[in-house]
Amino acid sequence: MFIEFLTDLCFHLCTVFDFVRCDLDIKSNSSSHHTELYGEERLIVRRGQPFNIILHLKPGSGEFKPEAAGFTFTVETGPLPRKGSDTKVSFGLHESTVDTEWSASATHDPSGNTLSVSISSSPNAPIGRYSLTLDQEGQTTSLGEFILLFNAWCPSDAVYMKSNTKKQEYVLAQHGQVYRGTHKRIKGILDICLTILDANPKFAADADKDCSARRNPIYVTRVISAMINSNDDRGVLVGNWGEVTDGVHPGRWMGSGDILRQWAESGPVRYGQCWVFAAVACTVSRALGIPCRVVTNFGSAHDTDANLIIENVYNVDGEKISRDSVWNFHVWVDSWMTRPDLGSEFDGWQTSDPTPQERSDGVFCCGPAPLKAIREGELTKKYDTPFIFAEVNADVVDLVQRSSGETVKFAGSTTSVGRSISTKAVGSDERWDITHQYKYPEGSHMRTHTIIKLADNMIVGKDFEVSAVLTNNCTVAKTCTLMFMARAVGYNATRGQGIEFVTDIVEVAPGEGYRVSLGIDYKHYGPVITSDRLIQLSAVATDKQTRDYFKAEKTIVLDEPEIEIELVGELKVKRSVTAQLTLLNTLPERLRDCSFTIEGVGLTDGKPITENIGTVEAKQEAKASISFIPTSVGSSKLLVNFDSDKLKNIRSFINVVVEK
Repeated sequence: MFIEFLTDLCFHLCTVFDFVRCDLDIKSNSSSHHTELYGEERLIVRRGQPFNIILHLKPGSGEFKPEAAGFTFTVETGPLPRKGSDTKVSFGLHESTVDTEWSASATHDPSGNTLSVSISSSPNAPIGRYSLTLDQEGQTTSLGEFILLFNAWCPSDAVYMKSNTKKQEYVLAQHGQVYRGTHKRIKGILDICLTILDANPKFAADADKDCSARRNPIYVTRVISAMINSNDDRGVLVGNWGEVTDGVHPGRWMGSGDILRQWAESGPVRYGQCWVFAAVACTVSRALGIPCRVVTNFGSAHDTDANLIIENVYNVDGEKISRDSVWNFHVWVDSWMTRPDLGSEFDGWQTSDPTPQERSDGVFCCGPAPLKAIREGELTKKYDTPFIFAEVNADVVDLVQRSSGETVKFAGSTTSVGRSISTKAVGSDERWDITHQYKYPEGSHMRTHTIIKLADNMIVGKDFEVSAVLTNNCTVAKTCTLMFMARAVGYNATRGQGIEFVTDIVEVAPGEGYRVSLGIDYKHYGPVITSDRLIQLSAVATDKQTRDYFKAEKTIVLDEPEIEIELVGELKVKRSVTAQLTLLNTLPERLRDCSFTIEGVGLTDGKPITENIGTVEAKQEAKASISFIPTSVGSSKLLVNFDSDKLKNIRSFINVVVEK
C-alpha cells in the first residue's frame, strides 16, 4: 500500500503539467527554416536556429512556472548516442534560448491550454535524424522526431552564406545547368541522402565517431565525394566510359532523383560519367544544407604522375603512347564552407570531385580543396589540392619518340589546360565564367606552325570539310611531310576509331602556307562516334631536313538537332497540359526505337514520362504529344530528352510558371 501511495502521488504531481499531445508545428517551422520543399510530413529544421513545438496541456494543469516545471529535454542522433560525442544532449528551460548551444524556453498561453516551447540547436551540432524526449520529474515522454540540416542562414554555421540570392541558387534551387546535362533535387530525396551517409564505411567501422563528425561540412563533403562513386563501397554510381550494354547510358539520365531512388532500392546504379557524378553530389550536398554549385572545366588535365606536367608522347606516326591526358571537359562541384583547419583566408568555395580518378587517403575521393589555395598555388593545403591544381593549371608538353627510342620535345602549351571554367549564373540560366576564381590570367609565347580551320554548321548527320594550313615562318623553303587525320574521341580523351586520313609531301616557300583538306563524311564518322559527338582532328608536320615536328590538334563537337517544345493548355495546378514535341532527323538514314521523355519538379509528379514513337525516316520530323498534370504552384523547368538508336540523348528545356 505504501509503494502504491508513492506511485499515485508522483503521478498526481506529474499531471499538473501533463499534456494531451505535442504539435511539432511543421508548417510554421518549415517556413522559417526554408525547408518547405521537403514537404510537411515531418519536421525538418536547420541548425543554430530556434524552432517551436506546442504542448497541449490537460485541463486543470494550473499555472505554468518554468523554474518549478522540472523539464529536461534530450535530443539524440545515431545508433549509439553519447554525451561525450555530442550525439546526445540534455538541456532544461531558461528565460530565453541562446544561439551557441542546445537550449529551450517556454511561454504559457493565457488560456492555460497550451505551452509553446522554443528549442534552439547548436550551430555546431551533427546533422542527421534526431529524436526529442521530455523528462518531467522522472517521467519520460517522446515528443517526436526531426531532421537537422546545415544552415547557410546562420552566421555561426560553417556553411553560412551572406547573400540571399546565392542561398536561393546554391541551397534551394532544384535545377541547374551542368553544361552536359542537368541536376535537380526533389521532395522525398532527403532520407536517401541521409542513408548515403549511413552506408559510408566509416559509419560501419565506428558509428559514434562518424555521427559525431557530421557536425563538420568538410567531413561530410569528403564522405559525399567517396560515396557518390561505388569504387570502394556500395556507393551510388558505377562509372563507365565504354560501351553500355547492361545499364543506363550516362547521357540518358534527366535528374538525380531517379538515380538516388534506384540506389536506395537496389544498390549501385549503372552508369555514370563525370557530369552525372557531379550532379548527384550537388543534389546530396544541397539536400543536407551545404551550398553547392556544379563546375565544368574545359581542357581538364589528368596528371597521372603528379608532376604538374601533361606529357603527350607520340610515335612517328602521330599515335599517342603516353598515359597523361587532357579531357575535353570535366565536371566537379564546389561547396561553400569555412576552413578552420587551414585558416580563415581559405574560407569560401571548396572543390571536391566524386568522379573516381585517383585515390586520396586510400579511397577514391577528391577534396574539398580551397579555391584560394588552388589559385595561389598553395599545394600543401588539404585535401588533394595538387591534383585539382594540375586539372586547371598543368603545362602541356608534346614529345615524339623516334624509331631510335630517343624522345624529343617538339611543342608545348601553358594555356591549353583550364579554359572557360563555368558554372550556372546566379538567378539565370546563363553561363558564368569563373576561370578567374581558379587561376590567374596566363600569356603564351608559343609560335603556331600548323593551324586547323573548321567548317560552319557541322551538324551530326551532315558531310563537311576541314582543313589544315602549314605556314613556313622561316627565310628558306621547307620540304615537309604533312599528315592530317580525324578520329572519334570520348570527352575524357579516350581515342576511338579513325575516320579519315591524308598524308602529303609538300614544299612551302618562305612566308607562304600550304593547305590540305579533309572531307568528313557521315558514312564514315556516323558508325564510330560516341554519344558525346566528338571528333578529334590532328595535323602533324615533319621537316624533312631538320626532323623537327609541328603539331596542331582540335576537338570538334558536332551540333545536334533542336527540340521544339510547345505547351497546349493553361499551366495551372491539377489541370492537364500537353507538351507538343518536334525534332528533325538530320541523319541520312532511318532512326529506330525513338522516344521523347519529359520531367519537371512539380510538373510530372517526380517521375519521368516517356512516349515511344517507333521509327522516323531520314530527314523527317519526330513528333510526340505528352500530357502531364502540374502538382505545385510556382516556377519550374520542363526537361525534354529525345533518344533513338543513332541520335542519342538530345536535350532541351523550357522555363514554366504554374499558376493556381
